[in-house]
Amino acid sequence: MWLKPLVERFVVSGFDSDEFELRTGVEYAFPILFTRAVFTPGNPALTRLITPGCGRVGVFLDSGVAASHLPLAGQIEHFLRGGGYDLRGSPVILPGGEAAKNGFGLVEQALEEIAGWRLCRHSYVFVIGGGAFLDAIGLAAGLAHRGVRLVRFPTTALAQGDSGVGVKNGVNLYGLKNFAGMFAPPHAVVCDLDFLAALPVAMLLDGIAEAFKVALIKDADFFAFLESGADAIAAGSLPAIEEAVARSARLHAEHIAGGGDPFELGGARPLDFGHWAAHKLEAMSGHRLRHGEAVAVGLALDLLYARHLGLLCAQDCERALAALHRAGLCLSTPLLRQRDGGGHPEVFHGINEFREHLGGALAITLPSGIGARCEVSEIDLALMAACIDELLLRYPPVS
Repeated sequence: MWLKPLVERFVVSGFDSDEFELRTGVEYAFPILFTRAVFTPGNPALTRLITPGCGRVGVFLDSGVAASHLPLAGQIEHFLRGGGYDLRGSPVILPGGEAAKNGFGLVEQALEEIAGWRLCRHSYVFVIGGGAFLDAIGLAAGLAHRGVRLVRFPTTALAQGDSGVGVKNGVNLYGLKNFAGMFAPPHAVVCDLDFLAALPVAMLLDGIAEAFKVALIKDADFFAFLESGADAIAAGSLPAIEEAVARSARLHAEHIAGGGDPFELGGARPLDFGHWAAHKLEAMSGHRLRHGEAVAVGLALDLLYARHLGLLCAQDCERALAALHRAGLCLSTPLLRQRDGGGHPEVFHGINEFREHLGGALAITLPSGIGARCEVSEIDLALMAACIDELLLRYPPVS
């Protein structure tokens, strides 16, 4: 880290003033590791990342994961204590799922545990669970002492391929997705692929939706892989899904590291392709619609819109829609039929919410080809309404 203060004297309207500019640069680096059976004695993955005895450890475990892997809490405790880690108490099991990050309830519970464990900035919080659970516990770890080292163990396809490998933490508040949160890079991310085997196909497909998202705007070869493996993915083939998740994680991480805007200070956010509609549809459903389900609908809608604008050729649009559909993703929802008081699609309110989230200037990422993208600053609502009608007609939703 370097520090360079600049000093200047100036006079404004007769007032003497001194201006100091403080510049500092901080480089972040954290490993993202894919492994199996991470808490099995003899697996060296964790000890390569964190030396036993070099800090206290507190563990939070998603209740859904604990229920699906009944010996897991005891296995974690046995592994850490047997490996020489300073584990503070037993793993704490707390509710997971999207509802768990609605408000600060889970965050406050986690903060209370962190205080009771007497963790400090040189300690570690291990969080094992789905993306929503990682988001909320990650926010608590970032708030405690202004930052306790966070080690994420994402357990879903969505979290392993996207949210779990990023730098964002947060909770939903005031009906807005991720309204309260922070950017806080984790100390490490450990993706245990064995967790995916316990998931139903529907939840595995949540991660596939995000894989298609990043492939469509960044990597034509990856899209071709997803396209060729669509039937196997729809059938729940773990080898195909595991490779898709790992490649998705790498692309997301490369964009965060090399996109020039890791903390999203600029206007354009390419990784939010399809998300202006997805976030609103989630909220409209009371978060009963899973994030991956909503993203699939958002992708399909924006693909049609890009085609109608002439940004995306009809052949590429049809190819993308066909691959999404063959992969088992549902491309519409009855929520698209809901109207506001003015008779307009209610999902359109997501555009203004997205605009506000971006600081007032709209920047929507759209595909301009397979593996390519562009940004638009306005949405033609009449044209988008026609795209909704087309989507509902082509892919009738199951009520």
